[in-house]
Amino acid sequence: MDFPVSETKPSTPLLSAATSSSSSNSSNGSETDESPVTSLRFEPRDVKYQLSCKPSSGSYSYRSLAVLSGHIGSVSCLALCGEFILSASQGKDIIVWQQPDLRLFTKFGQGDGSVKALVTVGNKVFTAHQDSRIRVWKVSRSSENVFKLSDTLPTTKDYLGRFMKQSNYVQTRRHHKKLWIEHADSISCLTVHNGLIYSGSWDKTLKVWRLSDLKCLESIKAHDDAINGLVASKGIVYSASADGKIKAWGKEGKNSHALKGILEGHKEVSINSVIVSEDGKWVYGGGSDGFVMGWEGSMNFVSWKLVNETKAHQMAVLCMCQMGEFLCSGSADKSISVWKREAYGKLSKVGVISGHEGPVKCLQASPSNIGGGFLLYSGSLDKSIRVWWVPKNTANRDDHDTSSMESAVKSSSIMLC
Repeated sequence: MDFPVSETKPSTPLLSAATSSSSSNSSNGSETDESPVTSLRFEPRDVKYQLSCKPSSGSYSYRSLAVLSGHIGSVSCLALCGEFILSASQGKDIIVWQQPDLRLFTKFGQGDGSVKALVTVGNKVFTAHQDSRIRVWKVSRSSENVFKLSDTLPTTKDYLGRFMKQSNYVQTRRHHKKLWIEHADSISCLTVHNGLIYSGSWDKTLKVWRLSDLKCLESIKAHDDAINGLVASKGIVYSASADGKIKAWGKEGKNSHALKGILEGHKEVSINSVIVSEDGKWVYGGGSDGFVMGWEGSMNFVSWKLVNETKAHQMAVLCMCQMGEFLCSGSADKSISVWKREAYGKLSKVGVISGHEGPVKCLQASPSNIGGGFLLYSGSLDKSIRVWWVPKNTANRDDHDTSSMESAVKSSSIMLC
């Protein structure tokens, strides 16, 4: 069933819901910034808004509430910010969807390198690209273009302050040198923590940027292969790599970071994603062999032990997200597995969600409770985003769960057929 989608005009500044939660964020430009405005208004005829009441295969309790299509390339990353969800693709476009009715709000970012990752901080959006740059988008309150490109990292100021000194250059490959503040390959992941933004790249480095002035503070030769995932918790940043390791980094001194621990995965198996529990006690990594591995430890990293090895998928685990004690994993086998964390960090499978026609590349769980469950957003190489309802009452998934979900979702303005 297809519904027409009209573009929504903002009554309040976009992303304003997140501004108060990020007091450390400061502007690096004004609304009259001379940077080029590259955001484009989106034509509603280019998007299909499809709602389905058919249960997905695996368990009938997992409902595909909506299929959002409009990206011109494979969906690569998702991020929640206040009442909006942002999705980006390999086709260089970024779409902003309005919650809870899932209407398309606007589209921006075309013409830049394929988007690999994105994070939101206050009224800014940071996007990481295949062209090894980070772009900073600022919400414009005085322009028809909702998003304006306000900066690119490294900034021109940072670059000019270093390019004359030969000691600031590093060898990237034979006969090629770059400033140490520049990534030499695709930036695959971003995370924000304690006033800093961290970027991980296929060039094997982890770079640290200060949010207040966007200056690059540090470049760490972190791994022996590409960095695929980043997550931060309790003052520690975890990097997952194709070298089969997850490394934990913590600050030492004013700006520098030091290696605090190494979590070893399976030999010669890439770790594609990493998540950490809210209390920092459990760290989980998704491998290219289809396994999800879990480690238990303490914040001093003296004793980390592998407590979970679960064959989660038939093909590589590409992404993971969590919602409380629930963990979701997306795979190249086109499925999503839902797990519940039990005692001692063990994972118990709750069910499998199917429906995508391509590998599941990104997942994002919504903190909003609906009908005794939560909403799960999934992005795929099939160029679509699907929205699922996952019940938290896993012990009694019956028609009562489904009916309570339908009434709760309807009251939240998400339409069911």
